[in-house]
Amino acid sequence: MRVVFRTDASLHIGIGHVMRCLTLADALVARGAECQFLCREHEANLIEFISSKGYFVHALPFSHDANACFSAPFADASSAGTTHSHWLGATQTEDAEASAPILATQRPDWLIVDHYALDARWERALAPHYRKLMVIDDLADRPHDCDLLLDQNLGRTAEDYGDLLRTHTTTLIGPRYALLRPEFAQLRAESLARRANPQLKHLLITMGGVDKDNATGRVLDALNVCPLPLGLHITVVMGPHAPWLQQVQTQAAQMSRPTQVLVGVDDMARLMAGSDLAIGAAGGTAWERCCLGLPTLVLVLAENQQAGAAALQNAGAAIAMQSATEIQHVMQNRLLSGDAALLQQLSLAAAQVTDGNGVSQIIERLMSQHV
Repeated sequence: MRVVFRTDASLHIGIGHVMRCLTLADALVARGAECQFLCREHEANLIEFISSKGYFVHALPFSHDANACFSAPFADASSAGTTHSHWLGATQTEDAEASAPILATQRPDWLIVDHYALDARWERALAPHYRKLMVIDDLADRPHDCDLLLDQNLGRTAEDYGDLLRTHTTTLIGPRYALLRPEFAQLRAESLARRANPQLKHLLITMGGVDKDNATGRVLDALNVCPLPLGLHITVVMGPHAPWLQQVQTQAAQMSRPTQVLVGVDDMARLMAGSDLAIGAAGGTAWERCCLGLPTLVLVLAENQQAGAAALQNAGAAIAMQSATEIQHVMQNRLLSGDAALLQQLSLAAAQVTDGNGVSQIIERLMSQHV
């Protein structure tokens, strides 16, 4: 089975879309599939990283016309594009025209698209060049013309897509299908067992691989005015393309509690399993934390994370915050009062969200439809 992924990473997009596609690609390769990637050369792209994992990447050139978001033949009277058109670095027309000869040569059995800037018009334009299409989405804000749709978000239902999908589209909805690397499920039992008697000794901060607006710095500022336990140590995880990396490293050295900054972590599951509390973004890493029962303060960094953060809080699986300034209040009044019950409650609720075996279920669907 031949599979091509169309996804991107950049300062605006972050790295999450590429990382979850790599997780799925690794599982497909383990089952004998051949996988390739189509990625645009945005600033802070992950093309070299994907290549280092053994995948061939077809690089699409970046257009610097930031004002171009849509053009014929896709343009119509009702819409000038998608909410995230500016993420594409080209128009949908240009992207389809650049992708078409590549897909025509590869003729993939599955084209897998994980991109908020692409919709049914792009998908239909390229339909002659692939056998089946899978879309990975989180927003339910635009139409898709696909065979399989994955939305791994808590609180999402198939009804949210309404008439955005064809009648025959198969939907995989909810965090039971979360695209997590196998080590998370492997460490789940160990991680949950160590939380039977919760303590607050290791705090993990993960605000995304890029964190272009320096949420990490604001979190550290808030923590530094909290009466943190004397035995607490803090670990900050950042990506190599994070624009505020050096400033955060300087800030970490001045914290009141020992604080280390790790760059390009390749064993996040082990790091999360050994942490007692996380402060993290409301993106895809939320499902990793849930799988391991890691209590979390979720900081909303973008409008498209609001619904997911609210769903996690409603499930009792996290405490959602709109700004880093709320951290001081939550830490002092709810987590540093000497009552460990909240940590345990958060852990138990988080563990109910996903068991980390979503990839295997998706692979079975892809393989069975291929046959």
